[in-house]
Amino acid sequence: MARIIVVGNEKGGSGKSTTCMHVATALARLGQRVGALDLDLRQKSFGRYIENRRAYMAQAGLDLPTPDYRDLPDPDPSSGENQDHRLTRAIEAMHAEKDYIVIDCPGSHTRLSQVAHTLADTLITPLNDSFVDFDLLARMDGLTGKIKGPSIYSEMVWGARQMRAQAGLQPIDWIVVRNRLGAQQMHNKKKVGAALEELSRRIGFRVLNGFSERVIFRELFPRGITLLDLKDTGVDQLSLSNIAARQELRDLMAGLRLPSLQIGF
Repeated sequence: MARIIVVGNEKGGSGKSTTCMHVATALARLGQRVGALDLDLRQKSFGRYIENRRAYMAQAGLDLPTPDYRDLPDPDPSSGENQDHRLTRAIEAMHAEKDYIVIDCPGSHTRLSQVAHTLADTLITPLNDSFVDFDLLARMDGLTGKIKGPSIYSEMVWGARQMRAQAGLQPIDWIVVRNRLGAQQMHNKKKVGAALEELSRRIGFRVLNGFSERVIFRELFPRGITLLDLKDTGVDQLSLSNIAARQELRDLMAGLRLPSLQIGF
C-alpha cells in the first residue's frame, strides 16, 4: 500500500508546491512509483509544475523520472457524491500500484485539505522563517515571547490525529520545514528557531531545514524541472549555489525518515 505524503498549511507563499515537486521527483529518481494529486482545484501549482515538465520533455526529447499526476475524478452526477468521495476514489485508484502518493494542499482551509490531513502518513508543513508564518501554528505573547496556545492549523492537525487514532491508524509523522532561511545567523532566525523547537515539544512535530532563498527556484518552474534534473538538461557545471541547494534537498529527504528509502543522489 502506498505511503501518503501530504504537504500542507493554511498560508500561501511558503513553498508548498516547490517542496511537493522536489520530494515527489526525488522519490521517482530513487526508483519509487510515485502518484501525485493537487487539491488546489483553482490554481493547481503542483499540477501545472508537472504539466510543464511533460511539455518540456516532449520538446527536448528527454525522459526524466516523473510523478504520475492525476486530477481528481469527475463527480458522478447520478450518485451526488461530494469532494470527499472524489479524493477517496483518486487515492484508491493509486494505492495498490504506487509506493508513495504526494498530495499538495491549498494555502487555505478547505474540506478537501482537512480530509487529506487525516489520510497523511507523513505531513510536511513548509513555513517561511518568520513569526507571521509561525502564527499559523501557535499564538505568541508579543511582550514576553511566550507561547500562549496552539493556533488554527495546529488545531486542525490535532483533529486529524484524533480521527486516525480512533480508526486505529498509525500516528501522523508531522514535520515542519523552515523554508527561505537566510544564510546568516540573524537574530530573528534564532528566535524563530527557538520558538519552533519549544512548540515542537509541546504539540509533537519535528523541525527540519528546507530550502534557502535562491534564484534557481524561480527559474525551474516554467520547464517543470528540479534541482536533480540540471545535469540531464545540459547543465554540466553546477554553481556553488546549485550544489548547496542539492545538499539541502538531500538533507530534507534524509530527514523525512521514509521507511526503507536509501538516499542515493
